[in-house]
Amino acid sequence: MKFSEKILNTPSSFIRNILKVTDSDDVISFAGGLPNPISFPIEALKASANHAITENGSRLFQYSSTQGYAPLREYIAAKYQRVHGLDIHADDVFITTGSQQALELLGKVLIDKGDGIVIEEPGYLGAIQAFTLSEPTFYGVTLENDGLNLEELEHALQQPNVKFVYTVPNFQNPTGLTYSKEKRQQICEIMAKYDDVALIEDDPYGELRFQGEPLPYIGAGKLENSILLGSFSKTVTPGMRLGFIITKNKELMQHIETAKQATDLHTNIFSQYVIYDYLANNDYMEHVQKIIALYKNQADAMLNAIEEFFPAHVDYTRPEGGMFIWATMNNGASAVDVFHKAMDQKVAFVPGDPFYTSKTGVNTMRLNYTNATPEVIREGIKRLGSIL
Repeated sequence: MKFSEKILNTPSSFIRNILKVTDSDDVISFAGGLPNPISFPIEALKASANHAITENGSRLFQYSSTQGYAPLREYIAAKYQRVHGLDIHADDVFITTGSQQALELLGKVLIDKGDGIVIEEPGYLGAIQAFTLSEPTFYGVTLENDGLNLEELEHALQQPNVKFVYTVPNFQNPTGLTYSKEKRQQICEIMAKYDDVALIEDDPYGELRFQGEPLPYIGAGKLENSILLGSFSKTVTPGMRLGFIITKNKELMQHIETAKQATDLHTNIFSQYVIYDYLANNDYMEHVQKIIALYKNQADAMLNAIEEFFPAHVDYTRPEGGMFIWATMNNGASAVDVFHKAMDQKVAFVPGDPFYTSKTGVNTMRLNYTNATPEVIREGIKRLGSIL
């Protein structure tokens, strides 16, 4: 059997493959990006499933519209109006099967083979994987502590056939970094000069802020070709696979709908009804505040343990929210080599290599703190520290 070049050139998920080896009970894993299951509102979702079926009957089990359940889209639009002051309406919202599908659909709609994608370096592995299927040319731009390197961004935007810039501006995956207000404004001003290039702001973690002030989006409400991605995976449940695309560009929305019809007709309608019922009948923000308190406690536990057990040559980020810490070994050690030594000590992390489109043997690692207790975090970091 002969396979397509695009699938042969698309890496399988490094993290999913790591999770297979780190899944045993005796391994302390900082490898996944898993929300803490104790944060799932199981009883409320059970009540919402029953209520949604009672209220809507067979509609939960029938084919539905491609763009998504209208009341859910209205809820999302109203929230972005209220919280972010954006002029968003239900027609500007498109429901996807997780925000991972949003990435894949945007790649299909916007990228021809060889077209340019400007991406953070290091960047989100799931986006690299989704976009690679469209066979683009990646232009990596260094992610600094306050956001993209502006000089590199300008240079990348001048490359041939650049279609979009992909960013995760809040508590970025993998680094945990957040773009500063000043850098957001500067990026917006640069992007305004390239009016045929879209700006994608992927924001699955933005609500999980445990310190500092919320910041405005870079392009949403300001740039004509602004695309905003969101998800319920980090705040309600990842298993229901509900994400969304927000854009005011009507032509783009039509093409996304065509691509979605060709992919899966529509996102699971049962999940959409249940999530909407949950959102309409529960205090969502009170629930999110509980997750924030939980993750702050876990992040503090990891940062305190790193300070105590990691050697001085290791630098690390101090996230203001989200799920990740990024560590850099300034002695030049390869994170992949350290990973194998760490697995011998029954502790796992993700080496930095798969977060780059053109680098290997890097000296960086991603640590996730949301899926272990403070006691387990301390023990895992202690083991890792002894190896480092």
